[in-house]
Amino acid sequence: PPPSAPHHRSLLLSGARLADGRCVDVRLVGERIEAVGTAGSLAAAPGPGAAGPAGTDGSRVDLTGYLLLPAPAEPHAHYDTALTAAPAAPDGAPCPAWEDVQRRTTEAALLQLAQGATALRTHVRISAVDGLRALESVLQARRALRGLVDLTTVAVPRLLTGAAGAEGLAMLRDAVKMGATAVGGCPDLDPDPGGYTDAVLTVAAEHGCAVDLHTDGGDPARLARLAAAAGGLRPGVSIGPCAGLARLPHQVALRTADQLAAAGVTVVCLPQGNCGVLERPSPGAPSRVAPVRILSAAGVAVAAGSGALRDAANPVGRGDPLEAAYLLASHGETPPSPDRPGGAPGADGAYAAVSASARAAMGLPPVRVEAGFPAELLAVRATGIAEALSMAYSRVVVHRGRLVARTSAVREYHGSGASCELGLPRQSQG
Repeated sequence: PPPSAPHHRSLLLSGARLADGRCVDVRLVGERIEAVGTAGSLAAAPGPGAAGPAGTDGSRVDLTGYLLLPAPAEPHAHYDTALTAAPAAPDGAPCPAWEDVQRRTTEAALLQLAQGATALRTHVRISAVDGLRALESVLQARRALRGLVDLTTVAVPRLLTGAAGAEGLAMLRDAVKMGATAVGGCPDLDPDPGGYTDAVLTVAAEHGCAVDLHTDGGDPARLARLAAAAGGLRPGVSIGPCAGLARLPHQVALRTADQLAAAGVTVVCLPQGNCGVLERPSPGAPSRVAPVRILSAAGVAVAAGSGALRDAANPVGRGDPLEAAYLLASHGETPPSPDRPGGAPGADGAYAAVSASARAAMGLPPVRVEAGFPAELLAVRATGIAEALSMAYSRVVVHRGRLVARTSAVREYHGSGASCELGLPRQSQG
């Protein structure tokens, strides 16, 4: 059913654990957090409750055993090509190409919503051959998903310089007028990478929109030019996946990181693999993750995205933001936590890359589990962030103060009483 009017709707999240170890009740009214109090101290606000999935009473959700976190966001998806590596159902009637883009976009967005991402940014290719039809299909999916998840788009032209690029430049301006919220593309694949970047920045300045560019990042001179041109541009500039930065000599990487930090450029890395906009890695230049620790130490804002979701670039991509955070932490790419001995990488820094940093890269307001902040929340059955990244099977997702998705997993052991006798943990419903 459709949600109640925001100023009447309320939802109480009871018994949740926060990252600092406190167990609390959290009361949501409308689209914001109204109050946070000790577990058992808050009651649901009077008035109509929030409609939710089965297992809730509409105004209260019991989160005992769950860790409550700011919801992650997806800053780098490719929904126009998502799920194309999966074979079509044998009994399914084929869809026209552009209806299929809308269907796959909707399916991919709902998949990532169930994994916790309540805000999504997808890159969409525009070209002289297909025009803006893919973008139109993604925008139709966006309208259908309104109220469940926020979906924004980046227009990605192939060429922007020379005679061949004139049509792409006109199309890029048309894409912004149609509803694309950012402009991007891949300068590395244009005959004039610097000219491509200048063209994108010009369109962004004309329309006051964000920039989100693909680049391998392996050419420090090219990145220095981008940083010089992008400095101070608002709403801001993001680049990624920048795996080539990890292949640069250490001192060159340090200098490049300083230049990006001074220009306020955000780097969006892709721990789960690159995406099809960039050329496939060669044996001499294998795909790697951007050097997050070097970038963070220099003051560069670093977010993490998912990239390809089961398409030709990554046929096993899962699009799970918690998996992206897990990979950053497990590979030692995140800065150490203050409470970790020996400078061990911290799961909290990895989670920030897919939540706070990802939201900032998308121009979204910050979220904290505190009164007054947006009610964009993810509850995971876990006792801490490290466990959440390792064992995140059961999830509860709240978007704009509404419970919009719930995934429950059950782990059972048969043929032995050992697990019961020892009191071993298991995933359970609820």
